[in-house]
Amino acid sequence: MNVTAFPPKGAGLESLVTETKSCWELLREEKRPVFIYGMGDGAVKIMSVFRQYGIPVAGIFASDEFVRGHSFAGFKVHKLSEIEESVEHFVIVLAFGANYQELIQYIRKLSHKHTLYAPDVPVIGTGLFTYRYFLEHLQEFNQVYRMLADAESRRVYLNVIQYKISGNIRYLETISAQPEQIFRTILKPSRNETFVDLGAYNGDTIRELLNYTNRKYYLIHAVEPDRRNFRKLEQYIADNNLKHIRAHHCVVWCKDTELPFGSKSGRQSALTPDGDPIPAVSVDSLLKGQPVSMLKMDVEGFEREALWGAARSIYHYSPKLCVSIYHRNQDMFELPLLIRQMNPNYKFYIRHRLYIPAWDLNLYAVPEKEGAL
Repeated sequence: MNVTAFPPKGAGLESLVTETKSCWELLREEKRPVFIYGMGDGAVKIMSVFRQYGIPVAGIFASDEFVRGHSFAGFKVHKLSEIEESVEHFVIVLAFGANYQELIQYIRKLSHKHTLYAPDVPVIGTGLFTYRYFLEHLQEFNQVYRMLADAESRRVYLNVIQYKISGNIRYLETISAQPEQIFRTILKPSRNETFVDLGAYNGDTIRELLNYTNRKYYLIHAVEPDRRNFRKLEQYIADNNLKHIRAHHCVVWCKDTELPFGSKSGRQSALTPDGDPIPAVSVDSLLKGQPVSMLKMDVEGFEREALWGAARSIYHYSPKLCVSIYHRNQDMFELPLLIRQMNPNYKFYIRHRLYIPAWDLNLYAVPEKEGAL
């Protein structure tokens, strides 16, 4: 397994992707007992796939601080030490997301001690990212791969594909970039940005931007639909006495309308049929024809609709773009190709920020010509 080489631009991915058997197939062939590490939505999704593939679950364990003698999905929740004492050889399937160094280091140590998979299941939508899925969309994957502007983007793209098929976290170990590095080498924000932050959460991306620009900017539009997150966003703005930031409590969409939204203060916050009605606006409507120089989208699987609603602004102003491409299986090829169709005046980069599984995978698009605004 080569996770460090810089693959050539001219090669087709069909000659570079070596993982042809999915982690689900490997787990189905396992003779050792398979234990799920974690509870919640991720575990529910993984157990559903297990049923499809006929993979038996030997049990569930959680981090020690979460084990209180309770059960999940009909299984008593154990500590890892309890399983290690009673079972000599077993397989671990990771069922939650990790995005801070201490936890990721712990998971890596577990993977050296036990066979460990971190299966890829889509955050939004259905279907699995298997080798067959990759081959079915090989033309689109190759189109994007050959669009990428640097060797590091191609390496990240290839490694994420290999990870998604195999569930092997070693493909993610060498491809994580820090925000400051991305700002410095790709986005290069000025101190006069008009920034639109879609999925502003608690102001985390705004904080990163202001750290880089020494708190200098022209105007910021911050959009956050989750009620509790929006309150945190407003508190962050007030606590830091930030001016010229307009906070919008709404959903971003392809047109102005009203949509049902379920606020859950996390990745489960999303458009849902049983949610409460909330205003939905397009970026073009939000800006009312005014320029935008930088646009970020992390809208829990509805980046495609958000891009449609920003088409006029993207075409006329060529803003620097940061777009999440990890929520749906097709995001890795569909969203880059959609942006290129809207405006061919872009160079494309892909970077992965620290996360297991391959969440926080982002597409960065910057204008080919300086001074596009």
